[in-house]
Amino acid sequence: MEGKRMAESSSGGGNAGLAFIVGGLVVVVAVLAWFLLGRGGAPETKDIDVDVKLPEVSAPAVPSGQ
Repeated sequence: MEGKRMAESSSGGGNAGLAFIVGGLVVVVAVLAWFLLGRGGAPETKDIDVDVKLPEVSAPAVPSGQ
C-alpha cells in the first residue's frame, strides 16, 4: 500500500509541471495577441508617391501598302 501512495503523490508533480508549461504558453499567446491586435495590427504603411517622367517617344511612321 505504501508503494501505491508514493506513486500517486509523484504523479501530481508531473501534472504541476504540465500546468506550468501550459500556463506559460497561454501567457506567451496573450502577449503576442496584445502586440498584434491591441496595437492596431500591422505597422502603418507609408504613402510613397513616385513620379517618373520619361521623354516622349513617337511611334515610327508606318509605310503605306500601295
